[in-house]
Amino acid sequence: MKLLLVKLSSLGDVVHTFPALTDAAARVPGLTVDWAVEEAFAPVARLHPAVRRTITVPLRRLSRRPLAALSGGEAMRVRSALAAEPYDLVIDGQGLMKSAAVAALARGPRHGFDRASAREGLASLLYGTRHHVPEVEHMAVRLRKLFAAALGYGLDDLPADTGLRPAPGGVPYLVFLHGTTWPTKTWTLDGWRALAALAGVEVRLFAHGAEERARAEAIAAGQDNVRLLPPQGLEGLAPEIAGAAGVVTVDTGLGHLAAAYGVPTVGLYGPTNSVLTGLFGPCVTELKARRDCAPCEKARCRIAPETIEGPPCLSDISAAEVWQALGRLGAAT
Repeated sequence: MKLLLVKLSSLGDVVHTFPALTDAAARVPGLTVDWAVEEAFAPVARLHPAVRRTITVPLRRLSRRPLAALSGGEAMRVRSALAAEPYDLVIDGQGLMKSAAVAALARGPRHGFDRASAREGLASLLYGTRHHVPEVEHMAVRLRKLFAAALGYGLDDLPADTGLRPAPGGVPYLVFLHGTTWPTKTWTLDGWRALAALAGVEVRLFAHGAEERARAEAIAAGQDNVRLLPPQGLEGLAPEIAGAAGVVTVDTGLGHLAAAYGVPTVGLYGPTNSVLTGLFGPCVTELKARRDCAPCEKARCRIAPETIEGPPCLSDISAAEVWQALGRLGAAT
């Protein structure tokens, strides 16, 4: 059977699809999977062993410069790649109008969430078969149920498995994932520095852009065990995460990748609700804000709107708490 999966973004959403792919590969003999995904996340999609090829969809570039993209033939390339061969099944795992439109370009019967389950209910109008999977469980669980319904198998005796494994251990090190999109998702600089001081091993930091680099340099200042890695793409970051003895992360996509690898991962959650889209993996724990106003799902803190880094709900979490959580997962050395 040939399956086309449409799951365009984001990094966390892509990773949360992995358990469903592992299920399908185990339950459907001879399954071949192609994945339509935004080009920025194609390196992550290719990490799953069930994926034969990725069809990159440059939606961000197409939306920024549609005329240039169309005149350059990029849109036609995507259409041709999607229609190049027939599929036995097409599953839209995102439930958005843009993902449903991409799925509609492929040749094959289309499945997706029904109107009550999809993120954008109108997207369901483009599916031939719709499945009711209410948004009351983690997205990874919902995707497992969607795939099982579309492909016709049960999940009763099938444990969740992302299909990824941590890299063989060498010299132990920790990874701190400090970068995120919202100011309210950040932890305090003092918290990161205190946690690095507690670590008895090397701490590795990534930085994307000037703002994250400035924070990483501030975390590393005067701490010999902290190393800022050079800028690199997801192909380079993934092995660093897979080989870590432990990861501490704010609510960011790379944290989901760490969890999927089975690396001991501690997630720090303040304004966002981790119940539906939190860390999903065999060795994770989440430290959540204890304030009544959390989770607020806001990019700007109502209590301390002037806060640039470390809103009150996250500054309540101490480095000692995080270190203890790492220890409970067997990562603190």
